[in-house]
Amino acid sequence: MAGSVVDYKDKKLTGDIKKDTAFLTAALKDNDVLRVRSVNPQNTNTEFSLVFLDGMVDSLFLSENVIKPLTFGVPKSGYISARLISEKVLFANEVSIKTTIDEMLFTVLSGDTLVLVSGSTSAIAVNTKGFPYRQIEEPADERVTQGPREGFCEVAILNLALIRRKLFTPDLCIKSVNLGSRTDTAVYICYLDSLTDKKTLSMLKERLGKIDIDGVLDSNYLTEHIRDRKYNIFKTIGTTERPDVIAARLLEGRIAIVVDGSPMVLTLPYLFSENFQSDEDYYSSFIVASVRRLLRYVCFVAAISVPAVFIALTTFHIELMPTHFAISVARLRMGVPVSSVVECLLLVVVFEVLKEAGVRMSQSLGHALSIVGGLVVGEAAVEAKIISAPMLIAVAFSGICGLMVPRLKTSVLYIRVSSVIICSLTGLYGFMALGTVILIYVLNLKSFGVDYTVSLQKISFQTLKDSIIRASWPKMINRPLFNKNLKRSGGKRN
Repeated sequence: MAGSVVDYKDKKLTGDIKKDTAFLTAALKDNDVLRVRSVNPQNTNTEFSLVFLDGMVDSLFLSENVIKPLTFGVPKSGYISARLISEKVLFANEVSIKTTIDEMLFTVLSGDTLVLVSGSTSAIAVNTKGFPYRQIEEPADERVTQGPREGFCEVAILNLALIRRKLFTPDLCIKSVNLGSRTDTAVYICYLDSLTDKKTLSMLKERLGKIDIDGVLDSNYLTEHIRDRKYNIFKTIGTTERPDVIAARLLEGRIAIVVDGSPMVLTLPYLFSENFQSDEDYYSSFIVASVRRLLRYVCFVAAISVPAVFIALTTFHIELMPTHFAISVARLRMGVPVSSVVECLLLVVVFEVLKEAGVRMSQSLGHALSIVGGLVVGEAAVEAKIISAPMLIAVAFSGICGLMVPRLKTSVLYIRVSSVIICSLTGLYGFMALGTVILIYVLNLKSFGVDYTVSLQKISFQTLKDSIIRASWPKMINRPLFNKNLKRSGGKRN
């Protein structure tokens, strides 16, 4: 038998309901949750066969709106066609006619009920979905003290409804495409037609059309296929679980991608300044939000530079350190058996292990692990002269600063390790050279044809209103610079 729904694309039913039912059940081979329900209305020569998957349908809805009408509502005479049944008999609000086997198989696999009619080469697809799903709740990684508390779940249709609730406008367009030769996963492209750049939209559709994969189980499957550079340490496609964030991005002219089965929704183009934005920035005072955002920029610089600069100073440029501080560091390093760079890299690895273990373990055990690993083990290692206290402080401070910019956690780790190694070999000169290389690298990045740092290239009060700082809402009258429709509705340029 064929192994994919697409393999049945050109095949059709014969009209013999028993043979057709047997063929469909054979196509869905070795499926113990497949159910076939025969319905034979009295005083008619018509026979119906219902094919569905147990656990995927709403049993009560199926009984009241499909089985009951077929049992008592079928005309006693005349030709009974699939279209007549769909239009005159069934009570369901979403009914369609399927003519090919691949459409029928997809109907069953997606949680709908397929109704076969004796003597007909067409079948009826009835929307009877009733499978369990996770309820709408606040995303664990994007919690806010003020603002909406709802988040996306794994059902794409519900996620689209959450977006639609935020944007009561006919300008919101939702286009669907199915990806994955075996999973046939529904992927939805959302955008505001009057604000979205059509070149960006065409570029996205072209990249999605080139994807050749047997299954799409999460939005990251698409991210790795459609991003501008295959190997990139910085994110060029945004992700979020919050409907309010998606609505805000769409209002700026961006595009959202909703993947069925994943609560993570993609947004593009994605700018460098978005790494430092927080959802709560827009639900609190603009003064407080601006201070927090500036603090994130400072923490990003500290996260990638503190250990490397500390090693450079203690190894090559000790004359730049205050005398008392240099003597204190040298005294505390006495007896440590490894070099500064090995000590630093070891601490970075241990910090990452503790962080990952805390995330993967249950919440109560994660807290206990953080306390034991951060305090008990760290203090014991310092007392045993395995590591020095100044290096532990530098790495720990760098790690804590890195937590302030969670969207850059991977980038921070790569740059931190690279800077430590380079500074151990060349000192501050190497650190400045690495900083220049990273700056050039970031300035040359693009996200779907848009400069990654477009919000920072033309420094002015207008461009800084939602990049380095967050201005008050009356002042935020312009969209990002990549949007040709720059001015927001109702704003007065100043």
